[in-house]
Order: sequence, then C-alpha cells, then structure tokens
Amino acid sequence: MQEGSFIWGHLGKQHRTVDKLIDGVWLIVLLLAAVLLFSVNLGGVPLRDGDEGIVAQVAREILRSPADSLGWLYPTIGGEPYPYKPPLMHLLVALAYHLKGVNEWATRIPGAILTACSVPLLYCIGREIFRQRWAAIYSALIYLTMLPVVRHGRLAMLDGAVVSFLMVMMLCVLRSRRDLRYCLGIGIGLGLICLTQGIFGILLGVIAIVFLLWDTPRLLSSYYLWIAIAIGILPALGWYGAQLLHYGHTFLQMAFINPAINRFGIGSQDSFQVSWYHFKEIAMYAWPWLLFLPQSLRLTWENRNLSWAKLVLVWSGVYLLIVSCMGTKLLWYLFPIYPGLALALGAQIAETENLPLLTSYPRSWIAGLAMMALAASAGSIFFSSGAVPKTDLQVICAAVALTMTLAAIYAERGDGQFLKILFWGSYISLLLLMKTNYWVWELWDAYPVKPVASMIAQANPTVKKIYTSFAYSRPSLDFYSDRTIIPASLGELQYYWHYNGQPYFLVNASAENSLYLDSVKVIGEAEGWKLITKEINRL
Repeated sequence: MQEGSFIWGHLGKQHRTVDKLIDGVWLIVLLLAAVLLFSVNLGGVPLRDGDEGIVAQVAREILRSPADSLGWLYPTIGGEPYPYKPPLMHLLVALAYHLKGVNEWATRIPGAILTACSVPLLYCIGREIFRQRWAAIYSALIYLTMLPVVRHGRLAMLDGAVVSFLMVMMLCVLRSRRDLRYCLGIGIGLGLICLTQGIFGILLGVIAIVFLLWDTPRLLSSYYLWIAIAIGILPALGWYGAQLLHYGHTFLQMAFINPAINRFGIGSQDSFQVSWYHFKEIAMYAWPWLLFLPQSLRLTWENRNLSWAKLVLVWSGVYLLIVSCMGTKLLWYLFPIYPGLALALGAQIAETENLPLLTSYPRSWIAGLAMMALAASAGSIFFSSGAVPKTDLQVICAAVALTMTLAAIYAERGDGQFLKILFWGSYISLLLLMKTNYWVWELWDAYPVKPVASMIAQANPTVKKIYTSFAYSRPSLDFYSDRTIIPASLGELQYYWHYNGQPYFLVNASAENSLYLDSVKVIGEAEGWKLITKEINRL
C-alpha cells in the first residue's frame, strides 16, 4: 500500500513538473510573439495627438528638470503644473529618453513592453480558471490578435499599462482564493493602476470586489486583503498628498473636480445614460473574433455557476457599465474589456474543439469568414488601382483575404485546422500592418505636424507661446516644436495682434486673409501654414 502511494505520488510529481515545463514554454512563446508584434516599427510614424503628445511632453520636462527641483514628483507640461495623473508612465518614458534619446521609439517602448507582458499574464489567468490548457492558450492568442489591443498597446498611452496591472491584480485575486499571501499582489496591482491612471483607477478595483462577492465572499472578510490593498495604494495616496501640500486647494479643482465633470459628465442631463457607442466600436474592430462572440456569451451565461464564467461576466459587464456611464466617449477606454472578452472566446473555441467530429461548423461562422474574405479582396483591388497604388495596404488586404478564404473552406469541411489558419493569418496580417505607417491612421485627420514643428523650431521664436487659427490644440505639435501652440478665434487673434506687443501666430492662408493684419513679418512657412509676427519699427 505504501509502495503504491509512493508510485502515485512520484507520478503526480512528474506530471506537475511536465505541466510547469509546458506552461513555461507557452509563456516564453507568447511573450516573444507579443514583443515582436508590439515593438516592430514603433518609431516609424510621428506621435499622435492626445495622450501620446502629452505623455511625451511631460516625460521630456521631467528629463530636463534639475535633480533638486523634484520634477519627477511635481510634473509640468509647457512649464505649467500637470497634477492630473501620477507620473509612473511618464517616468518610464523619461528613463527611455535618458537611455535612447528623445524620439518616437523611446516614447512608445515602455507602454509597448508592458502591454506585451499582458499576453502571457492572460494565459496565466486562463490556467487559473480553465481546466483545459487550450482554453487559456486560445484566450491569449485571441487577445494578442485583436486589432484594438495591438494598436493602442503600441501607442504611448496609459491604457496598455493599466490593463497589464489590472491582469496582475486579477491573477492575484484568483490565486488568493487558496493562498492569502497573494492578497499583497492584489494591493500592488491596484496601486500600480492608481499610480498610472490616477485615483479613478480604483474603479477597476470594483471588478475584483464584485467577483469575490459572487465567487469567494469569505475572502472579503479577511483583514489580509484590506491591509494589502491599503499598502498597495499608499504610494498613490502619498503622491496625491504631496500635490495637495504643494498646490493647495487648486489641486483639488484640477485633479478631481474638473476630470470628474469631463469624464463622467456630472451636471449634464444625459451623464449616466448607457451609450451604444462602445457596442458599436466593439462591433467595428473586434473582427474576426466577433464571429464567435454570440456563442461565447451564451456559453458563459449557461455556465455562470462556474468561476471562469463569473469572472468573464463581472469583468466585461461591470467594466462596460463603468465606461458607458462616462460622459467622454473614447475608443481606447474599451481596452480593459478585451481580456474579459478574450477569455469568453477562448472558452467557446476550446468547447467547440471538444465536440464530436463535425461535418461543418456553424453556418454563421462560415458566412462571416466568407464575407470578410470578399471585403478584404475588394480592399486589395481598390488599393491596387488609382494613380498611386498603395502597395502596403494591398498586400495586407490580400493576406487577410487569403486567411479568411482558407479558414472558411476548412470550417465548411468541419476541419479544426481553420482555427490555426485564423490565428496565424491574423497575426501575420497585423504584423504586416504594424510594419507600415498606416497603423496610426489618425495622423491623416489634420495637417502633418513634423514639417510645421520643424519650421517653428528653425525659426526659433523668442516666445514659448504661439497662437494658431487651427481649431483645436495638438499636443504632438507642442512636443515637436517645443512650444505651446494655443488655438484662438479670429477675434482673439486680432486682439492679441494689437495689444500683445509682439505676438507670434501660426495661421493658414484663409485665416491670414480674414484677419487683415498690418505690419506682418513672415518667419517661416510649411504645409500651408505660416509663422508670422508683427514687424516692429525701431527708430
């Protein structure tokens, strides 16, 4: 009897060793695949307006600040206080600047690497909640090949890092159910979220609390958990306390009241109406995996008594409710929902593979794949025509068309190889897209900033603030020109021209003709924009 127990114990130990070895191999493979996809051609395109330009400016000013000025603790932008977000990501970018110089690659690489780490983290979460390894593998691969995840993870934004820290928190939540020492990881994950996103990051902690309330309510009565959370968020609270002492009550207005009004629309009549905006964005960008979403959600609901389904429903449902109540509707706010959807999709695909041999997969899958193949083929033909064919986009569309065609054929035959084709084809297509300059397509929404910024830098105006007739602020232009470019109406420009001594304007031809300015001196010109100032007559 003892000998039999010894043999079974030895075999169990060997099995666990093999399991760990296989998991280790998959973690390395997923990490390498993610790093390649998230890092290729990072510096090939200029920084985008919005978060990228802001992060770059704050990081450069941290880099330039004297060591004794505490610029890392009290960040600035354009010389003005920037107390809106704790500077964790900005510090990482400043470190990249110190090592590799101030450029696009250094601006994006910290966020890209952190987001790449979220892929193996999702695999670890899948291994915690799924009995089958393949469900975890499929979840990670689906997440890796989602266009919004790859695109926004590569940008110099806060969201990719926030999602990675959210996964650290959720992985520790799952493991703390059997080992309370992981409660400290929950606190650290939540603290890193708050050091990145600000105090509003605590809202992501609601996902963990609701899941535990449904799945493991006993853990919520453990003082280890709450002590760990308090320890985790202490650095973020310390940063906020330092800002309050430094800036006084104006900090509360800048960091809490104004962002709350802007983000949640407090005071507006429709501030808490659930918007269809985010459902529309998921429907637009979650292909091809959107094909499997209806069956995935049904499977999740049918298994809502299991931990994995509870996690998916809470993760996706609670976060979707939070983000839908925000007054500001931005596409990248959806980023944290994609890991939850990927887990649901991975469970569905693994479940499908376990079914007896099929003569064919659901007709909706085959029809959807065929329609995507036709659309991609049409796109390839479209980009190959015209006076200047866009070869890069033509090749990408051709790769998508080939992937979807082969996947549809194999799915119609009931051959599970169609999934491997779909994964490989999606990965290669995304890799081809990231190697081009089209992956940041917002750059074509307005005039290119780098030539205009170069013109301003060469002119080297004596002032740091330049007024422009352009409709809105462009942080990327501020970064490249190393000036603050302030939008102003025609009336404001005329006022500044007459009463501001020697103002500097960045105007296009239309605005210049409408202003009727006198004594104009043109400093430089690029991309249809002129840098002008007032000619001062000196006697």
